[in-house]
Amino acid sequence: MPALRSNLPPTSALGIARRAQWRSLGIAAEDLTKPKIAIVNTSSELAACYAHLDEIADVLKDELRALGVLPFEIRTTAPSDFVTSAGRAGRYILPSRDLIVDDIEAAVEGAQLDAMICLSSCDKTTPAHLMAAGRLNLPTVVVPCGYQHSGLAEGREADVEEVFLLAAKAAVTGEPVDDLEELADDAILGPGVCAGMATANSMHVLAEALGMAVAGAAPVRANSPRMWDSVRRSAAAIVALVERDVRPRDIITDGSVRNAVRAMLAVGGSINTIKHLQAIAVESGLDIDVWDEFRTLGASTPLLASVRPNGPRLVEEFEDAGGAATMLRSLLPILDGTRLTVNGGTLADDLLAARKPDGDVIRTLDAPFGTDPAIAVLRGSLAPGGAVAKRPVPDPGPRRFTGPARVFGNREEAIAGISSGRLREGDVAVIRGIGVTGAPGLGLTSAFIFALHARGLAHSVALVTDGQFSGLVNQGMTVGEVSPEAAADGPLGRIRDDDVVDIDLETGRLDLLVDPAELAARPRFVPPADRDTGGGMLDQYEQLVQPLGCGAVLCARSAGPCQRVADDASLEASAAGR
Repeated sequence: MPALRSNLPPTSALGIARRAQWRSLGIAAEDLTKPKIAIVNTSSELAACYAHLDEIADVLKDELRALGVLPFEIRTTAPSDFVTSAGRAGRYILPSRDLIVDDIEAAVEGAQLDAMICLSSCDKTTPAHLMAAGRLNLPTVVVPCGYQHSGLAEGREADVEEVFLLAAKAAVTGEPVDDLEELADDAILGPGVCAGMATANSMHVLAEALGMAVAGAAPVRANSPRMWDSVRRSAAAIVALVERDVRPRDIITDGSVRNAVRAMLAVGGSINTIKHLQAIAVESGLDIDVWDEFRTLGASTPLLASVRPNGPRLVEEFEDAGGAATMLRSLLPILDGTRLTVNGGTLADDLLAARKPDGDVIRTLDAPFGTDPAIAVLRGSLAPGGAVAKRPVPDPGPRRFTGPARVFGNREEAIAGISSGRLREGDVAVIRGIGVTGAPGLGLTSAFIFALHARGLAHSVALVTDGQFSGLVNQGMTVGEVSPEAAADGPLGRIRDDDVVDIDLETGRLDLLVDPAELAARPRFVPPADRDTGGGMLDQYEQLVQPLGCGAVLCARSAGPCQRVADDASLEASAAGR
């Protein structure tokens, strides 16, 4: 075993102080020189996602002690998209991801612990744990802690996502939903993340594809025998990583990032995985443009699973058919199977034990559900830095939409535009100024998309925004996370009503059909001075956050992709004549 950084000189001031602290906690003197493993517990009583994590932490402590190491549980903030999105229009959600990373750094780096085992649950915790792993580069295993037992799985009428959609529709139309509270009471029947292939389960699958979770860890029912088996195998894996001194940057490489991209394309994962994976790459010191990888690999990665909200299958069916491991086995001919994983070998080694695809729930490369990319990255004169669209596969809707812009400053204005008749069939709604710096924190536009559905306009009105939308959204012509954002003087900030916007999914283009000289002569966008940031965390975030092309990290750890974003911005400024 390599030398442990946690073993300070025993009679130094810090060494003696640690001994005094830890002996008072009941730690035996002979244990003080053992490897010290942080159990990163992102726990909270605010949401069902986290309700079982304390029990998992207790089991891990016993497992790790039995394996001859010394565990220390640490806590972080724990955001929930359904709960902590209530304040300031949901703008705390993405910044909380980076707060978790800083929480981990402060505890683990401050105490000079030797390794981490991270209990990953809701949407922002898994990317945060992987970002922290890349930043600190200490032996790390991510433990996907499972999805909740839903009403749909019991043959009832709704899960939490369905209830959310029904509530949004009722709010827009004003139509009563008499049984909505009863549906909500039946939607969640146990702890864990939302059932379905939204952001949380997508990120759990991504962690396994990246090589940072043990084989067969995702997706998994929370508190099931398979989850507990994964927890115990994760404890053994972290001890082996410490003994062999295998670190995240040995595992998170360009090749493993591309594997993760293909996995997200094959499962039709959440669009949020793009920015999260880019942030993981940046924190891991990689020079790779994840947005471009999605754009390039999308053309050659078929859809092998069709799980809600992409298709009819429940996540339980996907797990029972073999889950991520089986899907990756099916993808292996187009993956880099030589990449290392936390299991101690290569990805190809891990997949030897995976179940073969059944050809029904999980398809083979030669008989997929579809070949059009479920996640489409667009570029063009309106989005030189990129934008993203989520589509069902197979896609029954149009592949192109061209129409006049109707410009709004936030989602509430846009929703009002539906009722007032300002938005009509054939229009492109543009909601701008809500990007990572403009909001700040990346504003949510899902309520507007649900309003379009409620009014029967989902396929006749398009959306283009520098904000984000839920991983549940995959219908209609919706394009989000346009970069550069309006607040960074991207072209979106200079668009006006009646300018023609052209969205072409076939060619991957998002263009503004306005003469460049005319666009350059227009004044730049200025965020409204009365934005409600609270004068605290969100103000700090606005000053520190990097563009989405850098994964919206708070510090550019890698010059590569972030330098490209800076170069693009300079080119855009030059094109605008400034």
